[in-house]
Amino acid sequence: MRNYKTWYWVAAVFQFLTAAIHSLSFLNDPKAENETEKTLIGLMQNYRLSGLEVTMSQIVTALSACMTFVFLFGALVNAWMLRRAQDEALLGGILTINLLVFGALFVIMLVYTFLPPIILTGLVFFFLLLAFALRRFVSKQE
Repeated sequence: MRNYKTWYWVAAVFQFLTAAIHSLSFLNDPKAENETEKTLIGLMQNYRLSGLEVTMSQIVTALSACMTFVFLFGALVNAWMLRRAQDEALLGGILTINLLVFGALFVIMLVYTFLPPIILTGLVFFFLLLAFALRRFVSKQE
């Protein structure tokens, strides 16, 4: 459990899991439960923003797809690097980049979203941070 690669793998698994769970959002259709929600959904799906040819719903869908693909990309790169990389410095550099990107993403999720993406992004960040700390501090002592 003191091997940083174990926790790096756990982070990659949670990246895959987050991408998979987030992609499920494309399978549901919002249903209005009252008049206010019906108005809001109608505006989101039909109102064209001034100067743009897209609706707010289309923008939200694009951003949602980007989040799914960022997590999928991170998971695929990490899994490939963990399986193939022989260069510890390269693996450490990729881990550091992941830590910065997913750390910033966690802060954004913490401020602007709701509990499920906060928890999933937080777990990815936590395991990347744990792997980084173990690589940096425990590996140096051994």
